[in-house]
Amino acid sequence: MLRNILFSVIFFSGIIFISILFIPSLILPQNLVLFGGKLMGYWASFCLQTILSVKIKILGKENIISDKKFFIAASHQSMFETFYLQTIFNSPVFILKKELILIPIFGWYLKKIGSVSVKRNKVTKDNLGFFDDIKKIIDNTERPLIIFPQGTRVKPEERPPFKKGVARIYEELKISCQPIAINSGYVWPKKGIKTPNKQIIISILPSINYGMEKNDFIKSLENKIYAELNKIT
Repeated sequence: MLRNILFSVIFFSGIIFISILFIPSLILPQNLVLFGGKLMGYWASFCLQTILSVKIKILGKENIISDKKFFIAASHQSMFETFYLQTIFNSPVFILKKELILIPIFGWYLKKIGSVSVKRNKVTKDNLGFFDDIKKIIDNTERPLIIFPQGTRVKPEERPPFKKGVARIYEELKISCQPIAINSGYVWPKKGIKTPNKQIIISILPSINYGMEKNDFIKSLENKIYAELNKIT
């Protein structure tokens, strides 16, 4: 319990410090803010390893797509992946809840890095232009889009069906998908205490190329990620 408290105090103090330090970057080129996000990823890794003695292992680096545009579909069990995946991939573009954009300072950063917000389960003017916004970013940058197709953080043992939005993105963008399975919930759960002396495994799976029918795609994606999670749990 003491290590959990120590982790929370040091980790969030560091995040607040980085956020304040990078406030001037909000009126400067976007690359500076993106560097701040990557720095937060390294800070999360440092705190986990030094305070909680957690090992972080990355499998399948050879599967990372490097020669064409792609989007990332990752399992979501923890806050960890929202920070750490920024250290592996080139400043990914996040799809997130509209409410997060409204948070003072933090929301400003999310806007600055080009995050795409959506009001879940609602039909709004913003939501109708959702795919147009994503397509503009993908067409004009080398940054991959990242989506968590489970829709929210889930418990490590849960296997909810993937949200249909990931299939729509695959269909609309016509680019390959990089599936990723992460077992972070065993260390840093959505609720409850963090578990020290464990290992977080990030498994980068072979890409799914564009060309499948969207229902077949989402079924394949779900099967691949859940099969890998079963292996690394």
